Amino acid sequence: MQNRAIIENVTPNIEGGKYYIKRTPNETIEITAHIFGDGHDEVNARILYKSAKQKKWQTSHLYHIANDEWIGNIAFEYEGMYSFTIEAWIDHALDWLIGIRKKILANVDVKVELKIGKEHLSKIMKLAGAKDKVLIKSYIHKIDDVNEYEVAIKAMNDIVLERIIKQYQLAEFSTKHDVEQLIKVENKKATFSTWYEFFTRSASKEIGKHGTFKDCEKVLPFVADLGFDVLYFPPIHPIGNNFRKGKNNSTTAKPGEPGSPWAIGSPDGGHKAINKELGTLADFKMLVSKAKSLNIDIAMDIAFQASQDHPYVKEHPEWFKWRPDGTVQYAENPPKKYQDVLPFNFESNDWKGLWNELLSVVMYWIEQGVTIFRVDNPHTKPFVFWEWLIKEVNKKYNNIFFLSEAFTRPKIMAKLAKIGFTQSYSYFTWRVTKSEIIGYMNELTQSELREYFRPNFWPNTPDILPFHLHNKGYAASAMRFVLAATLSSNYGMYGPVFDLLETESFNGKEEYNNSEKYEIRNWDWTTMTPMRKLIKLMNAIRNKYEAFQTTYNIEFVDNDNPMLLSFIKHANDKSKSLFIVINLDDNFKQSGHTKFDAEKFAKKAGIVKVNDLLNGESYDWKTDWNYVELDPQILPAHIFEIL
Repeated sequence: MQNRAIIENVTPNIEGGKYYIKRTPNETIEITAHIFGDGHDEVNARILYKSAKQKKWQTSHLYHIANDEWIGNIAFEYEGMYSFTIEAWIDHALDWLIGIRKKILANVDVKVELKIGKEHLSKIMKLAGAKDKVLIKSYIHKIDDVNEYEVAIKAMNDIVLERIIKQYQLAEFSTKHDVEQLIKVENKKATFSTWYEFFTRSASKEIGKHGTFKDCEKVLPFVADLGFDVLYFPPIHPIGNNFRKGKNNSTTAKPGEPGSPWAIGSPDGGHKAINKELGTLADFKMLVSKAKSLNIDIAMDIAFQASQDHPYVKEHPEWFKWRPDGTVQYAENPPKKYQDVLPFNFESNDWKGLWNELLSVVMYWIEQGVTIFRVDNPHTKPFVFWEWLIKEVNKKYNNIFFLSEAFTRPKIMAKLAKIGFTQSYSYFTWRVTKSEIIGYMNELTQSELREYFRPNFWPNTPDILPFHLHNKGYAASAMRFVLAATLSSNYGMYGPVFDLLETESFNGKEEYNNSEKYEIRNWDWTTMTPMRKLIKLMNAIRNKYEAFQTTYNIEFVDNDNPMLLSFIKHANDKSKSLFIVINLDDNFKQSGHTKFDAEKFAKKAGIVKVNDLLNGESYDWKTDWNYVELDPQILPAHIFEIL
C-alpha cells in the first residue's frame, strides 16, 4: 500500500453511515476530520460527494485548522439522497512549493528543485482549465530557460502559482475514508413549519353539534390568517362503541358521548374509513384541497391501535394478544388502563401480514392527498417496523413527513429520528428555567442530535397541560408561546384551547379538565384576542426573517438576571441577525442589563439603533451592556432588529 494519509474521527457520522443526516436545500453541512501523515510532508484533503443518481464524485476543499484537524462545508440545492466521504493524500506538489520557497529564502541553489517542480506542474497541467494551462506553460518555460534562473526563482513566490497548485489537487496514492455517510435533503417545511391543532368534531359553531369537514373548511381562513401552514387533526376514523370512554376519561360513556378518537374502529370501518358524522371521503379530499390553496397542509394522525369494535379484531384475531380467560389484552400503563384501545401484537406469527396492512393504511391516505403524518406513540411499536415502513413509503413518494409523538426516554426519541422520522416532539414542554432551556438548546444544536433530530416545540398538547400553565392567564401562555416560536423553527400548539387561554387542570394533573379528547367542544373562531394578535404577529415575523427559519443558529448572550433569557438568531449568511430577550417570570416585571457585542452585528462601537418587532418601539443601544425591562402582563419579550 502506497497511501500514507490517515483519516480519523470524521463527523457527521451516524453510526458508521447506517443512518442518514438530514438537511433541506442550501442548508450547510459542516464536515470535520482528523487527517495526518507520517513524516513532515504536506497533507491535503477534500470532501467527495454525489447524489444517489450520480456515479462520479464531486469535490470540495477541506481546510486545515490546527493540530491535524480539518474542516469543510457542503450544501445541496435540490432535494434527494446524497452521500459524502473524505479523501486525503500526501501533496507532493504543495510540499515541493513550500520547500523550494524555504531554500530560496536561505539562498540555497535550487536548480534541481526547479526541475522537480516541472514534473509536478506537467501533471497539474493535465487537470487545469484552458486559461490556467497557459499560465502553467509560462512557469515551465521559465524553469526550462537556463538563462532565466533568477526569473524562475522569483516566479516561485507568485500567488498565482500557489493558487494553481492548491486548486488542481494531485491526489496521488490517496486514502479514501471507508465510510460513505448518507444525507437526505428534504422539503423546506421539514425545517420550518408552524402547526395548529384542533378536533374536527369541534369545528361547528352550533353548541353541542358534531362538527364536520364542511365546518372545518370555514375555519381554514382563521388558521391561515394567524399564519399557520400545517393543520393537524386527531384521528378522523370511526370510534369504537364497546368500552367507550366518557367525559374526563370516565370508564363508562353516557348516551351521546362521542368517545376518544384514538379508539379507532367500529362496524363502520377502521383505519381507512372516515367517521360518518364528519362527512364523506369526498368532503375530506375537498378540505385537503382547499387547505393547500391557502398554503396549509393537513396533517393526519396515524395511531396504530384498535378499538374492541375494529374489524381487524374479528378478521385478524392473531394480530392481538389474547389472555387465558379468552379476553383480548387492552392497552395499559399501570396503574392507568385504556380499555377502549387494543395494541397490535407485533410479535404475531402473522407479523408480515400486519406490517403490510399498516403500510397500506399510510399509502391509502397519501393517495387521498395527505403528505404529513403525526404518528401517535411510535415508541410503543418496533423500531424495525417504522424503519421498514418509512423506507417503503419513500420508495414511491417524495416529501412525505412523519412527526414522532414520542414523549419518552432520550435514546428512544433519538433512535426514532435516526430511522426516518422527519420531526420529533421534544422535552421543551417541560424545560422551564433559564439553565434548563439553555442546556436543552445546546444539546439539540451542538451535539450529534443536530444532524438528524429536528425538534418541534409544543407548549401544550391534548394530552398535556404542563404544570406551569395550570390556571394561568395570558402572561404564562404568551411567554411559553414566544419561547417555542423563537427557539425552534418548527413549533405547534393545541388550539383554540391554547389561544383562548383554557388552563383549568383535571384534579391537579397535567391534563385538561373537560378534555376535548372525550367530548365535543365549541369554540370562538372569530374574536382576535390579545393572545391571537401575538400569535399572528409572531408568525408574520417568523415568515419575514430567515433567522427564525432554522433551529440551529442560536447564540445565547450574557445578562445579569436569571429570569431574563437573551439570545441571538442569525440568518444563514449573517446578513440579518435578531436579538431576543424573554421574561421567564409570568408573574412579575423583570429588568436587568444584557450584553450587546457590536461585532456580531457588523457594527462599530458606540451607539446603534434597535427596533422592537413586537411593539414597534425604537431604542438607542450602547455596544456593551443595555438595560431591558419586561412586564409579562403587557409583552413577554423583545425581538430587536438591529438597524
